[in-house]
Amino acid sequence: MKSTPAPDNNMAENATRPIEKPVTHTPMMQQYLRLKADHPDTLMFYRMGDFYEMFFDDARKAAKLLDITLTARGHSGGVPIPMCGIPYHAADNYLARLINQGESVAICEQTSDPATSKGPVEREVLRIVTPGTVTEESLLNERRDNLLVAVHHFNNRYGVAALDVSAGRFHVLELDSLEHLYAELERLNPAELLFSEDAQYLNNLNQQLNRKIASRAQPPWWFDADSAQRVLNEQFGTRDLSGFGCDGLDAAVMAAGCLMQYVRNTQRAALPHITGLHVESTDNSVILDAASRRNLEIEFNLSGGTDNTLSSVIDRTTTAMGSRCLRRWLHNPLRDTAILKQRHQSLGELMQSGLFSDLQQQLHAIGDVERIMSRVALGSARPRDLDTLRLSLQTLPELQRTLGECHAPLQQRLSTEISEHPEVVALLSAAIIENPPVLIRDGGVIAEGFNAELDELRSLSKNADDFLARLEIREPENTGIKTLKVGYNRVHGFFIEISRLHSNEVPDTYTRRQTLKNT
Repeated sequence: MKSTPAPDNNMAENATRPIEKPVTHTPMMQQYLRLKADHPDTLMFYRMGDFYEMFFDDARKAAKLLDITLTARGHSGGVPIPMCGIPYHAADNYLARLINQGESVAICEQTSDPATSKGPVEREVLRIVTPGTVTEESLLNERRDNLLVAVHHFNNRYGVAALDVSAGRFHVLELDSLEHLYAELERLNPAELLFSEDAQYLNNLNQQLNRKIASRAQPPWWFDADSAQRVLNEQFGTRDLSGFGCDGLDAAVMAAGCLMQYVRNTQRAALPHITGLHVESTDNSVILDAASRRNLEIEFNLSGGTDNTLSSVIDRTTTAMGSRCLRRWLHNPLRDTAILKQRHQSLGELMQSGLFSDLQQQLHAIGDVERIMSRVALGSARPRDLDTLRLSLQTLPELQRTLGECHAPLQQRLSTEISEHPEVVALLSAAIIENPPVLIRDGGVIAEGFNAELDELRSLSKNADDFLARLEIREPENTGIKTLKVGYNRVHGFFIEISRLHSNEVPDTYTRRQTLKNT
């Protein structure tokens, strides 16, 4: 009698296990996954018509951070694909909330016409918005610098590079100890911090600064000395960096090179407003350690708020630019008594002469020109930015005269340094309407009379019936075809119809669209 072999446990298990189907995706989802693979650690806004959509883990994360509904679209491996979305016209509101929580967002736009595309509409990531690289007015605190900072340790020195992308202000310095580095980071209060992946010295960063900073570890080769020199020289159009006083500041230059490469990758555009480096020195200012800065409550109180801080008490500046400048001065108290005396003398002169009230009134008309010019350089300025720029430039001659009436050296120097820009004012006055809409897509930004072709198109859009009536009178007279008619259908839109009897009389300037039996 033959014995029955014992059952193979693996065979039994395989017999009961469901056959896994290969994961297949629609062409659109394949496109999404391909683009997302290039930005694995960044949320991606994927444009679909009037919405930015997010999928998979991005959707789960964004739904939680933004408190929006998590839905599903299609399936992946038999499981519904998580999805959530936001209206594209309200994207700034959602971006602000994500940026404030330290997140970065890749903006993926449609780059081809859906009407002519075969298959999925072409899409491309045109920009990556990060806490340290935002430039939109709605995403920034107008009275506080928004700094992107990179740090690097090399040859027992700590290099620091800080860039305000929204203003184009770029400076570097070197420090000799980790304690001084933490003190400098406390002073700068970066919106985003870059460092090398192998930087072990920053392991306790958030604990040292007593708050969380959006931090991004970058590949070590981004800090390579030769690469840093090349990237910076390309940006500034220079052969070397000696003209900026960077000789011997290897650690600072390496940090600056990484920072510039990061900004280029996120902005995906030229950065013409970043034209050079300023080297700072700790010899010219009072050194304050991180604990002393917190206890002095210069900008933030011990609870993390801004009430009853030094800056909140004394900041009575008229412009946002002045407020940011004051905060920089408070955080970096000078030791140069000559500069301090000059400032005191200037304030005394303004008070004694009574010109401070005139000056304050004139400054009320000055917008945030510093940030507006950066948006102009980046190609992201909005209509109201241009209107504000026009009003600000129109105020400069009056401001210059007021400063010229002061006898203090500082005001005299400022008066001579102010440049009037009549050509720009004339261009903006002729091109932009007063009180333009917020967004250019709302239309009606360009003033009447600035462009003849635009005026004609506007007239057509507003008076189409009159135009067609005139056309139906004019064309029979010009062609001699009395039976000529203007018609309309959904395929061709408006068209001119001529009977076959007069086909030999059709002008050469006409383009045939269709021929019927009799027309």
